[in-house]
Amino acid sequence: MSDEAADEQDGRGAGPEWRGWREAAQEALYGPAGFYRCQGPEGPAGHFRTSVHASPRYAAAVARLLARLDAALDRPAELAFVDMAAGRGELAAGVLAALPGELASRTRAYAVEVAGRPEGLDPRVEWLAAPPGGVTGLLFANEWLDNVPVDVAEADAAGVRRRVLVRRDGTERLGGPVTGPDADWLERWWPLPGPSGDAPHTGLRAEIGLPRDTAWAAAVGSLARGLAVAVDYAHTRETRPPFGTLTGFREGRETRPVPDGLHDLTAHVALDACAGPGARLLTQRDALRALGVTGARPPLALATTDPARYVRALASAGEAAELTAPGGLGDFGWLLQPVGLADVPL
Repeated sequence: MSDEAADEQDGRGAGPEWRGWREAAQEALYGPAGFYRCQGPEGPAGHFRTSVHASPRYAAAVARLLARLDAALDRPAELAFVDMAAGRGELAAGVLAALPGELASRTRAYAVEVAGRPEGLDPRVEWLAAPPGGVTGLLFANEWLDNVPVDVAEADAAGVRRRVLVRRDGTERLGGPVTGPDADWLERWWPLPGPSGDAPHTGLRAEIGLPRDTAWAAAVGSLARGLAVAVDYAHTRETRPPFGTLTGFREGRETRPVPDGLHDLTAHVALDACAGPGARLLTQRDALRALGVTGARPPLALATTDPARYVRALASAGEAAELTAPGGLGDFGWLLQPVGLADVPL
């Protein structure tokens, strides 16, 4: 039997026990009983913590970016804020709350999520299953692309890049060789070296990011004019991890990846592959500092003259430090893609 035929028998079609990671993760995350459709009232925040949950200063910084974009767009009559993978709408609601009154009155906020609308969400936030088309404004995707399912490739003992197949319990095996557009993507963006002398690169892995490039291009394409921002765990071609990044989360703890619908499944994003013409890539630390978020401590004298204010300022500084911390949220990548603009307003 050929490798291609064996791969089909092993699960690249619908419904078999062995499947590629992209198909398995799609069902586990977004199927009828998937992780993102069957959350409790706390939503994804019950399983992991993002910058949105870490501090309201994050939403305030995004609101400042929206205000700068509004000026760059010559203050349109209606300005869109599109929150991709919105969870329970926390960012959209937080941005609206942080905007000054006149700008808030012109802003139309959309939350894009596969789960149903949560109770108690600000009624000004529109709940959608897909981003609205033809709007002008800011599309913001905080930790969305890492949950767009991708296939995984692994080099075998001969240095051949093979698709990794998985069962519902997380057990893996190698399938057929990676071919076609996926192979082209790997060659350009995440090349896996072949054998070198007597030391073949057995076990080297890569996540095939082509579906994310496609998803991001579609999201950017929904804007008539404005700015699209993707924020995520990220790496570039020069810093690809040799054994991949696919992992799971459940109830606040990192776990091995299991496509059973009970775990979040995530892999870092090749943001450089997603970037289009005119895009900027920078760290969250640099982006937030440009938007006025710093972890500077308040002057100690304030503790004597205004203790309550000092405590509030100290807490705020701590939140800012978490959002910009090296080795943590501060190392996240920001991809800023202008649409119909000469430059990024940051």
